[in-house]
Amino acid sequence: MPAIKPQDVRNVVFLGHGGAGKTTLAEAMLLNAKVTTRLGCVNDGSSKLDYTDIEKERQHSVDPSLCFVESNGKTINVIDTPGYPDFIGGALSAMTGADAAVIVISAINGIETNTRRMYKEAKAAGLPISFVITKIHGDNVDLHGLMDTVHETFGSECHDMNLPANGGKEVIDCWLNKTGDCDWGSVEEAHQELVESVIEADEDMMTAYLEGEEICEEALSSAFGKAMAAGTIVPVFFTSAHDDVGINQFTSALAKYYPKPGRVPGAPVTGEPAGEGEAIEVAADETKPFIGQAFKITSDPFVGKISWIRILQGTLKGSTNYHLDDEKKTAKIGHLFKVQGGETIEAPQAVAGDIVALAKVDTLSSGVILHEDAAPMYRAMPKCPTPMYSLAVTPQKRGDEGKISEALHRFTDEDPTFKSRLDTQTHETVIDGIGDLHLRVMLAKMSKRYKVDVDTKQPKIAYRETISSKSAAQYRHKKQTGGSGQFGEVHLRVEPRERGAGFEFVSELFGESIPRQYLPAIEKGVRGVLEHGAVAGYPMQDILVAVTDGKHHPVDSKEVAFKAAGKHAFIAACQQAKPVLLEPVVTLEVTIPMDYMGDITSDLAGRRGRILGQDMLPGQLCSIQATAPLAEVMQYNSVLRSITAGTGSYAMEFSHYDPVPAMVQKQIIAEAATAKDED
Repeated sequence: MPAIKPQDVRNVVFLGHGGAGKTTLAEAMLLNAKVTTRLGCVNDGSSKLDYTDIEKERQHSVDPSLCFVESNGKTINVIDTPGYPDFIGGALSAMTGADAAVIVISAINGIETNTRRMYKEAKAAGLPISFVITKIHGDNVDLHGLMDTVHETFGSECHDMNLPANGGKEVIDCWLNKTGDCDWGSVEEAHQELVESVIEADEDMMTAYLEGEEICEEALSSAFGKAMAAGTIVPVFFTSAHDDVGINQFTSALAKYYPKPGRVPGAPVTGEPAGEGEAIEVAADETKPFIGQAFKITSDPFVGKISWIRILQGTLKGSTNYHLDDEKKTAKIGHLFKVQGGETIEAPQAVAGDIVALAKVDTLSSGVILHEDAAPMYRAMPKCPTPMYSLAVTPQKRGDEGKISEALHRFTDEDPTFKSRLDTQTHETVIDGIGDLHLRVMLAKMSKRYKVDVDTKQPKIAYRETISSKSAAQYRHKKQTGGSGQFGEVHLRVEPRERGAGFEFVSELFGESIPRQYLPAIEKGVRGVLEHGAVAGYPMQDILVAVTDGKHHPVDSKEVAFKAAGKHAFIAACQQAKPVLLEPVVTLEVTIPMDYMGDITSDLAGRRGRILGQDMLPGQLCSIQATAPLAEVMQYNSVLRSITAGTGSYAMEFSHYDPVPAMVQKQIIAEAATAKDED
C-alpha cells in the first residue's frame, strides 16, 4: 500500500539492453516479497509485468511497466523499461519518475550496445546509477572478466556490493561483511572500497576517518544515498533471479541505502515553459501544496486511459483539486491507484515521492504538471531522439480512416518517439518512429486494440526547394471580362538566405505605385508558391522576397489580381535564381564489432555518407559517427543487419538540409514532372 511518509519511498528505473533480465529481476522481487506465488516468466507468458498480448507474443517488453514491493518498512516503486533501442522513448520517460537508475547486465551476454546508451542517458538525467549483473549461474560466464570490463567502461566508482560464492549459487554481502569466502576477489577489499567511497561524499566523515576515527555502520548506511547522488559510489550487485540468488539482498539495499525522494532534485519546476523562468522551490514534504507530474500515459482495455503521476510535493487525495500547467480552471483528482503490473489497486491517498496512477483523465498528457496552487508550473521531460524511420499508411477497409486517426492520436500520447502526420506535400498519412521494429509493433497494437489494419509503403522523401542567387522578375495580371476587370503588376526581387533562416517578405516600394492594402495579397500569392514549390513541387525555404515596384489601376485593381501577379512574378524570379533542391541529412551513430568497421565505413561512403569520427569501445566494439542523406539510409536497419549478421545497432537523428547533387536533382525534378502529368 502507499507509504505514509516521503522518506519511506524508493523509486528506481530498470534500464539495459533487451534480454538482459530486467523484467525477470523485477518478477523475482515480487516473488521474494510474496506479492506473487511463482516467478513470472517472459517466455511462457506468465510475466506480471509483460502482460499485454503484444509482449506475450514477442516475449520481450514493449512499454514500461510499473510495480511495487514492501521491504524494511519502505515502499519500492520499480519501473521496468523495454531494452531494445527502438523503444527508447518509454525508457527515457520512465526516468522522470525515478530517483535512481538500475542498469541490468546479463552475465552471459556482457555489456551490450543499449547498456552503454542507457548509462549515458541516466547520467545526462542526473540519476544516481547502480548495476545488477544477472544470470550469474549461467554456463561459461566469466564474472571476474565482466567486472573488469565494467570498470573499464563505466569507471572505478563501480564497487561490488556482493560477490558470488559457491560457484555462483549464493552471494556474500560485502557491505555488511568484512571477511568471507567468495569465488573471486576479496570480500575485505570490496568492503573497504565501499566504505571509502561512501565517506568520500561527506567532508565531516572524511575528516574523522582520516584522523583515525571509526565510522559506525549506521552513519555509513545513512550516507550511502548521498554518496550515490554525488557519484562517488556506483554499487554493483550479482544476482540470479531463477535461483533466487542475491534478490533479497538487492531488494533490502534498495530500501535501506538508495536515495530517498528529494535527494536527487532532477529537472526543476519553473514558471515558464521549456525550463525558462525562475525555479519554483519544490520539497518532498507531505504537508505542502500538491505538485505532481504525469510522466507516462498508457491504455488499459477495461479502464481506458491511465496516467502515471510522480508526486513531487504534498499529499494527493481523491478530493484534491488541481490545475494543469498554466490553466486557471481546476479539476478534481477522483480515484487514484497503485499500479501492480497490469492491475490497479485503489489507494486513499499518496505522499510526496510516491508514484500513483489516475484513470480516465483525457486532459492529461506526458510531461504536464498538476498543481494545487494557481501559479503556472512546468517541468521538462528528457529529450527524446527525433523519430526518423517513416511509413506511409492507408486503411485496408474503406471507412476505417476515423479509427486510424483515433489510434494514432492515442499512440502519440503514449509514446514520445512516435509521431503521425498528414503530409500535405505528398497527401500521405505518415507515421514516424525510431525504427522498423518500433513501427511494426505500433501497427500490431492498432490491429489488436482498435481492430483496424493498414497497408504500408515507404513514404516520399520530404525534399525542400530554395534558390542560390539573386534574381528579379515582373508579372502583369490583366483580365477583362466585360464588366470591371482585373489588373495588377508586380516587380519583385528574390535573394537566398542562410540555411534555416526561413522566409522573409519585405516592401521596398516608394510612393503609391502599388497601394499598401495590396501587399498582403501579393504576399499571399508568394506564400502559395512557397507551399507547393516552383521547381519540383516541394516546399520552399530560406528566401527573401522584396517587392520593388509595380502598377495598379484605380478601377480594375483588386486583391485577386495582385495575388496572381505576386505568384507568377515569384515563380519567374525563382526559376532565374539558380533553384536548388535540399534533402534532409541525418546523423548516424553505428555501433558494431570491430571486424565490420571497414565494411560499414565503405557502405556509408557509397551512400553519400561522411564519416565524422570513430571510437574504440571495450569488448572489441567500435562506434562510427557519420552524416548521410535520409534518402540513402531510410532502410539502414536491414542493411546493417545484413552486413553485421544482426550484431550491429545504430541511432539516427535529423541534422540539417543540404543541396542535392546536380544529377540527383535532375532525376527528382524529372520524376516530379512525370507525376504531375499523370495527375
